[in-house]
Amino acid sequence: MTFDAIFNAQLDQLKQEGNYRIFAELERQCGRFPRAADHTDGAPKDVTVWCSNDYLGMGHHPAVIEAMVQTVEACGTGAGGTRNISGTNIHHLRLEAELADLHGKEAALLFTSGYVSNWAALSTLGARLPNAVILSDSENHASMIEGIRHSRANKVIWKHNDVEDLDRKLAALPANATKIVAFESVYSMDGDICPMAEIVEVAEKHGAMTYLDEVHAVGLYGPRGGGISEREGLADRITLIEGTLGKAYGVVGGYISGSTALCDFIRSFASGFIFTTALPPAVAAAAKVSVAHLKTSDMERARQRQQVAKLRARLDAHGIPHLPNDSHIIPVMIKDPVKCRQIADILMQDYGVYVQPINYPTVPKGTERLRFTPGPLHTDADINHLVKALATLWKQCALAHAVA
Repeated sequence: MTFDAIFNAQLDQLKQEGNYRIFAELERQCGRFPRAADHTDGAPKDVTVWCSNDYLGMGHHPAVIEAMVQTVEACGTGAGGTRNISGTNIHHLRLEAELADLHGKEAALLFTSGYVSNWAALSTLGARLPNAVILSDSENHASMIEGIRHSRANKVIWKHNDVEDLDRKLAALPANATKIVAFESVYSMDGDICPMAEIVEVAEKHGAMTYLDEVHAVGLYGPRGGGISEREGLADRITLIEGTLGKAYGVVGGYISGSTALCDFIRSFASGFIFTTALPPAVAAAAKVSVAHLKTSDMERARQRQQVAKLRARLDAHGIPHLPNDSHIIPVMIKDPVKCRQIADILMQDYGVYVQPINYPTVPKGTERLRFTPGPLHTDADINHLVKALATLWKQCALAHAVA
């Protein structure tokens, strides 16, 4: 058997299960978000994007674009290598200072993505802290799971958002254990928000370090966009806050924030930082402008909240089931991988609506869904068009309606 035969056999199995992923060939168009050009069938066709993590459209904000263009013209396109080899650019330092201020921390450290920041930070903490035990929420992101696995530290999985289970498992650990509680604020697939105050209190009770992933919350929650930890007034009690620049801030990159000693520790020992080419200075400059803008502007967040509420209300009016939560993420449940893919394809082809089906392994089998993320640039007409399309397809595909 050839290697390609092995590859194709496993790919065929994915296709038979309805879990094979097909990427839409989209071209983002500057200034037209959430519109995009779909190149899937050759000739470009206009579609409306409903599942972007550019939650506030900041990737198209004129000031963010201007900062990137000006910095490319001043500094060139790349960083030239790792920060150790090529030096730390002034734009990296300015962005790290902006992020440290965002979370009320002494320092911040940049990475090339949110995935890398989680992987690098958790793997370093777990590997180098004495007798480390990482207590991970059962629904934590793959990047956190990979970081924990790579650390080779002892791990304990606690039930999702179950503070009593966390308390029991912390109490059961030996006295000499260095305890690290790892959790997220907003969980990206169900859109639920953690009971942060209770988690922090339990962690403090047991002398545990808290590691918080705020990637789906930074820019979106809190008076300055500092996330759920800022909204709840808890940022100062959390040891490490991790975030991304590639979602609400509309650029790319990840970061951690915490004490000066913590960030220097990760900088000095994390292979995922030491051996990775740094963010281009233009990316850092654009991200700094985006972060600074959302510290003072609530217009984008307020408009997003309005559109999220409108879409939820319209879905309810048509009996289309979606998971209830207090976040900006609206999961519309299909619960069948083939139908999920089919509905997404028809929405794209017949209605000009792009939403990516979410299937296993991103979510458990039997919980397949379409994940909608309304933003401030979606119009009321966009919402009406989407819901009418969904209502039509619900009948055609004989899907169950929500119980009133």
